[in-house]
Amino acid sequence: MQPHKTERLHALDSLRAIMMLLGLVLHAAITYGEKDYGAAWPLKDSATVHISLEYLVALIHVFRMPIFFIVSGFFGAMLFYDRSPRKMIKNRVDRIVYPFIVFLFILWPTIKFSFGYSYVVFAGSPTPMTHALAPFSDLSILIPSQIFHLWFLYYLAMITIVTFGLGLLFKKVPSLSHKIHLYFSWIIKKPIVRLVFFSSLTYLMLMFLQDSWVKTSTSYTPVLNVFIFYLFFYLVGWVLFKSKHLLNEMMRFDSLSTILALILFQFRFSMSPTLSLEIIMAINAITVWLFFFGITGLFLRYGSKYSLRMRYISDSSYWVYLVHLPLTAFIPGLIAHWNIPAFAKFLIVLSATIGICVVTYHYFVRATFIGNFLNGRRYQRTLKD
Repeated sequence: MQPHKTERLHALDSLRAIMMLLGLVLHAAITYGEKDYGAAWPLKDSATVHISLEYLVALIHVFRMPIFFIVSGFFGAMLFYDRSPRKMIKNRVDRIVYPFIVFLFILWPTIKFSFGYSYVVFAGSPTPMTHALAPFSDLSILIPSQIFHLWFLYYLAMITIVTFGLGLLFKKVPSLSHKIHLYFSWIIKKPIVRLVFFSSLTYLMLMFLQDSWVKTSTSYTPVLNVFIFYLFFYLVGWVLFKSKHLLNEMMRFDSLSTILALILFQFRFSMSPTLSLEIIMAINAITVWLFFFGITGLFLRYGSKYSLRMRYISDSSYWVYLVHLPLTAFIPGLIAHWNIPAFAKFLIVLSATIGICVVTYHYFVRATFIGNFLNGRRYQRTLKD
């Protein structure tokens, strides 16, 4: 018997795409924020920084990837239950593993060059192009030594394997699975209970990890804290799929949840130096779930109907995210000597990056084999229903 297939959820498609695309905003802003991120992001236009851009980076960081992994877990479960476990694995290998391997090698030289160029520009080198190209005299430089912004695909692949095994296990114990979904549904229907429940679980996880929030790792060696952190959010999305009939519950207090999340974040951002680690953990744990319930509710409220433009954005988001990083690293070096405010530089970097990525998607990806490779199909370039 063919499993019942879930109707396309445009709001969650859009939510996943926007969370991915917020990576462009984050990487365009981080060079002009006040905080030094060290090796994680070595570029800093120290002559042009502003706290507002640090605020923007910190704000996006607190909710973006948790929401992305929850939605990814939801769609992973959809593949598992609506199609089949075998088709789910094939789809994840085609859409995650292969793009990770291919783009890791294709993008690495451009990433290395872009970061090298802007780094020496900020250091005051009179010949930045020469310095940036110098490492390429040794061909071994073409072998990627880090996974950079592709880390999320790396961990998503590992998490998929684990949840695939758990999914098969729970299929053999349907009574346990049924009880979990009954309790989960009861929790989702009660806004206060769900906030307290998920915030408490997140707080306990952070206490176990002994970190106020997880730090992104671009190493090939998996970091247990990163894996556990995002596995937790992915599993929430996985279980949520079985209670998908309650998605509209997210719309209850969605605006209020978002406003409260912003207030809590503002308090933590302003008072962070005076707060203990445990208090910061608690605030972050509450904030991320307020953002999840608030933002998801708003997307369900205003984005559930089919939108041609939003579908285009969703379709292009994978390509745009994959190729954006060299641009957000290289363009700051090109405009380093422009005597304009930090926020203006940020807007230039972001606008130029989006423009280049969207144009290349439209003409070189959307209707070509690359689009088929990334999204599983080719689309017409013209926007048609």
